[in-house]
Amino acid sequence: MSQSQERRVGKRISARVPVKIQAKNCPEQTGHTRDLSTNGVFLYTDSHFSEGSELEIILVLPPELTDGERRWACCQASVVRVEPSGQDGNFGMAASIRRFELMPEIP
Repeated sequence: MSQSQERRVGKRISARVPVKIQAKNCPEQTGHTRDLSTNGVFLYTDSHFSEGSELEIILVLPPELTDGERRWACCQASVVRVEPSGQDGNFGMAASIRRFELMPEIP
């Protein structure tokens, strides 16, 4: 498969939403998404995670992915690609979402 060939299954939405990231034996981290779909997410954080790291990501899904409503979700994901930090010091990473669970709205 060539580098330019599209491997995504779901429609990817450009959206910058805040995320909380939890990895085993690590303190909770924060970051933000660049884009996401029901199958994957690309996000930025100031902490480095290795390829293969298992993550729990909590975020608000945009209306384009939830039939018109913003919804909180908890995702179980694996890091599949890491990009070096840029000028802002944040690391970019792509993660494959194994499953996500919509959470009830918190009043």
